[in-house]
Amino acid sequence: MHQLGKMSLFAHVVDAGSISAAADRLGVSKSVVSQHLKTLEQELGVVLVKRTTRRQSLTEPGKRFYEACKALNQIAADAWDDAQAQQGEPEGQVHITAPHALIDTLLAPVISELMQCYPKVVIKLTCDDKHLDLMAHNIDIAIRIGASKDSTLRQQRLGTFCDVLCGHSRFSHEELTQAPYIANAWEGAQVTHQLMCQSGEKMQLTPQVSCITNAFHSTVSLIRAGAGIGLVPDFYLNNDLTDVIRLMPHASLPENSVYLLTPFSKHTPMAVQVCMDALSTGIRKRLPKPINQIV
Repeated sequence: MHQLGKMSLFAHVVDAGSISAAADRLGVSKSVVSQHLKTLEQELGVVLVKRTTRRQSLTEPGKRFYEACKALNQIAADAWDDAQAQQGEPEGQVHITAPHALIDTLLAPVISELMQCYPKVVIKLTCDDKHLDLMAHNIDIAIRIGASKDSTLRQQRLGTFCDVLCGHSRFSHEELTQAPYIANAWEGAQVTHQLMCQSGEKMQLTPQVSCITNAFHSTVSLIRAGAGIGLVPDFYLNNDLTDVIRLMPHASLPENSVYLLTPFSKHTPMAVQVCMDALSTGIRKRLPKPINQIV
């Protein structure tokens, strides 16, 4: 491997956080990455990475060398993106991630349209309620609830929705604090909701968690089966949920913001850009409060 290749590999190892993670990202064996890194240090005559069984950290020369290698990778990425932007028709794979609750109503219709309009674009859709590392998982676009603290990502606020406390009709006259609560995994085992009444009065609800699910559709299925009460996004209530009623209709939970994120700061590949544009427009159209209606 020539010098530039070794420098690029070194930056990937640092960015990925470990040799194993870098090998997975690059599609090569761990031994290949380890050997090239060892050869690089031998050729330079300096130790770049301090390694233990649990972690790795950069030496001072390693930190300075990494910044130069990172800059070279960015130049290469910009050149690649710029060349792709010149192509006449969008093509290639676009990796999109979103939480389960947003797929049916907000993403699926848009992705269907994209597949029909751009047959050469291959959509890889990862449904995950966790905030995945976009760089580590080679994700081009993320649709998320809530803003990201990562300043390296471009993010665009698309609109808002509210979760609604719902249940089977048999819970309509029950004391809700005593009703069994079906919690999504992200809510945890201890749940407290702050609600705002139409009168302007604030109230707090602390239900009894009886079941925790790791998938939104499982939560909805259990609510429909009469197992308990739980949260359903307001935009999802239009999906023919005739056996689910809104509890406490005169009180509402805080709004949740939906964001589109991408690691591309400039020279966005054409296939990624058309997907971003379609998702931005399509999700706004389907949210109860798109961004251009928020005051």
